[in-house]
Order: sequence, then C-alpha cells, then structure tokens
Amino acid sequence: MAFRWIFILGIAAVSAFPTDPVIRKTDPGLRYQYVEGPDGALHLVDMWMKVSDLSEQARYNPDDHNNFHLFTRQNPTVSQPMVATSNGLLGVTNFNPRRRTIILLHGWMDSVAGEFNSALVPAFLQAEDVNVIVVDWNSGSGTVNYVTAVTNTLVSGESVGRFINWLNSVTGATPAQYHIAGHSLGAHQAGIIGRNVQGTIAYITALDPALPGWITNANRFSANDGGYTEVVHTNAGLLGYVLPLGHVDFYPNGGINMPGCNSQECDHSRCYYYFAESLLRGGFRGRACLSYLTAMSGNCLLPGTLRMGGLVPKTGATGIYYLETNAAPPYSRG
Repeated sequence: MAFRWIFILGIAAVSAFPTDPVIRKTDPGLRYQYVEGPDGALHLVDMWMKVSDLSEQARYNPDDHNNFHLFTRQNPTVSQPMVATSNGLLGVTNFNPRRRTIILLHGWMDSVAGEFNSALVPAFLQAEDVNVIVVDWNSGSGTVNYVTAVTNTLVSGESVGRFINWLNSVTGATPAQYHIAGHSLGAHQAGIIGRNVQGTIAYITALDPALPGWITNANRFSANDGGYTEVVHTNAGLLGYVLPLGHVDFYPNGGINMPGCNSQECDHSRCYYYFAESLLRGGFRGRACLSYLTAMSGNCLLPGTLRMGGLVPKTGATGIYYLETNAAPPYSRG
C-alpha cells in the first residue's frame, strides 16, 4: 500500500511540471503577440522560448541549408549557385573579385524570390557593375515559429560570415569591397555577418530591423558592425526597431505610417523600395534631428542634410535624419 501511494504521488509530481517548459522570455511584454508576415497575414506567435523550440532550431544547419545565388550583368535574371569550399563551382560563375560585391538578406518567412530581392537585385545591377549574392536562408527563417527564426538569425549570420571569409581567401576580394543589405531579421543578420568577417565590411544597410525578439537581444544590429552603417526605419515601434542603431538612422515620414500604405507590412517593406530608388535616382535628402523622438515627430531644425541610401558609403557621417516621401514612385521628393 505504501508503494502504491508513493507511485501515485510520483505521478502527481511529474504532472505538476509543464510538458514544454519555458527557457527564457525573449522580450518584455506579452507572451503571445500578432506579427504580420510578408504575405500581409497576422500570425500569433509565442515570444517565449520553450524546450521544444530547441529541437526545431537543431534541425537547421546553415552551412548545409543556406543557398547562395549569384547575379551579375552577365546573368541578371537567372542565378548561378555558389557553394562554400567549392572552388571548382566558383570558377565557372561570373563572380569577379575586382567588382564590388553586394550581399542581400531577406527577412522572416520570405524567400529568394520575394519582393525584397525582386526590388533590389535589378536596382543594384542597373546602378553599377557589381556581384550580387542573394542569401536564401528560408530553411531558418521560413518557420511560423518566430522565436526559432530569431535564434536562427544568429547562426545563419555566422555561417554567411564564414562563406565570405572563404570567398575572399580564394579570390583575393576584401571586405572593403562589400556592401551588405538586409531587411527585418535579415537586417540584424547583416550586422552579425559584419562581426564574423575577417576585416571590416565597408557598408552595411539595415532596412527596418525587426523589433520583436530584439529589444533585449545582445546580437541586434550595431553601429560598429561595419565601416559605415545606415538604418532606415519605416515601421518603428511595431514590426521595426524604434531606437537608433547605426552610424546614421533615417526616419522617413517619422518612421511609421508610410504614405500610400494601409498596413504594418506595407510600412515594413516600403524601406527596400525607397532604398532601391535611392540606388538609381538619388534623392531622399534628410534633415538632421536632435533625437529619434524629434525625427518621429518631424520636428527637426538642426543644420545639415544627408542623402539616404545610395551606392556609396557615407563614411564618417553620423546622426539622425528625417525626410518626407511621396505615396507612389518616384518616392523621393528631393
């Protein structure tokens, strides 16, 4: 009888523990939040990391699962595959180490064929004779489990850094020839790559870096991730990070509620359309602001202006800037 009671008490004790224990809270605030995906749909996501998340994260190996697609003016619409450590495959591509190299990183639940790459690949190739390498990390970012995608952002960035180090070692290219641009989770990943490359990446553009999962995340984008770092905020405080993160931070239209948009996802994605236009047309001249609060209110009266985006890093420039855009292309008023 005593054994029977011990057995029952043991079962009760085990059942008192949660079946999927929480490991950590990724951000302060509500555990369950709606996050809008690239398709415009709202996804209810759990912002707390659980034991079960670890198994999903373990299935993603970026060294094996990430794919690299090379576009050049010789192959502007059909990509050529690049595989780290495959010198032979590299030799039959159009990669030219004498050209600048652009690395593009899509965001959560996006893909190599999404709007981000569709906007930026042709813009870069039209603007300059460059190598454009599109990183397809959908195996790590394409899960509805947002916390897992946040964690995968770090390991993917470390892996892309290793790829760049290999590419430079066999071609003689240098970090000074690179421009990395990423959107949302890809924006934070752009900074992580910068920290893992041997040398200093010349130019990094963070396009509306994601807010959920990054408020207290030490791996978020940082001004020192590259020689010149620029951030464009278009959904600040919602899907996008609100505080300044780069050497220069632009808050078009106050960083939220973009003209011509009627959803958070439209605001969140509008940044890469602005950036694509800046590569081809220039414009987008911002006014200097005292702080991000004055930038968000549009109350910027400091002397000095700076153009947002563009092909060339504005090395040495710092500060916060406000500008206004049109509701439809051409977006620039300047």
